[in-house]
Amino acid sequence: MDFSIKKFFRNAQTVEQLLIVNILVFVLIKLFETALFLFKLDNSNYFTLLGNMAVSANIGVVLHKPWTLLSYMFVHEDFFHILFNMLWLVSFGRIFTEYMNGRKLLSTYLLGGFAGALVYILAFNLFPAFASMIHSSYAIGASAGVLAIVVATATLLPEYRINLFLFVPVALKWIAVASVVIDLLSINGTNSGGHLAHLGGALYGFLFITQYKKGRDISKGLNTLIDKIASLFRKKSKLKVAFKRPLTDEQFQDQKKNREQQINRILDKISKSGYDSLTREEKDTLFKASKDI
Repeated sequence: MDFSIKKFFRNAQTVEQLLIVNILVFVLIKLFETALFLFKLDNSNYFTLLGNMAVSANIGVVLHKPWTLLSYMFVHEDFFHILFNMLWLVSFGRIFTEYMNGRKLLSTYLLGGFAGALVYILAFNLFPAFASMIHSSYAIGASAGVLAIVVATATLLPEYRINLFLFVPVALKWIAVASVVIDLLSINGTNSGGHLAHLGGALYGFLFITQYKKGRDISKGLNTLIDKIASLFRKKSKLKVAFKRPLTDEQFQDQKKNREQQINRILDKISKSGYDSLTREEKDTLFKASKDI
């Protein structure tokens, strides 16, 4: 059987792609650490590697290593750290993509991670409590991007319920609120930078959906960039395309208005009665609309 990793990754859903990248980076880092141990090499090389991937609270270091604003959100050092992050990513990512598309999931993860890094860096440089830690503090992990997805999903579907601990149905809004409160109360703990980054990601997720409901997509710029990059790897179709007669402005506006009214009615129904109350036709309509977002 011909198995292509490239083809498998390309055909995977966005949630699965993020999962694969995070796990792959974790495994490679751990293999590097193991190799250093087996060959009795200087273990400082391991920390040098992490230092080149983690984001620093020191603005000067960030300016010298700007790629860390992206790389840090795919790095995990502890097994349980990546385990819980990936469980949340899969759980909420799948709900998110039922109503939005994979491209928006990716941009929420990336921009949420960036917002988390920004809040972390600004807080450490603004508050006196962190002054002595600036030069030694680094942040890693997908938590900010994942929490952006959690809060975005909860803001979009506040009454959507999932079974917590397998048997307790809880509305998403309460899970999001609890997560934010825990991070707020934990800022003065041993992982201040991590909790600040979480709050930055949560803030982005909330702002993204609240603005999106008002008709403003603050992720549009990144989505366009993602589309351009993705188009470089797509095979161009050799099929001839037959173009339909274009709609008039009036026909287009009427069609758009009717579609928006239909989607708003379905979302209102979900908010009041949950996703399971939808008919098959309503679910299909919502799914098709998410592909056009």
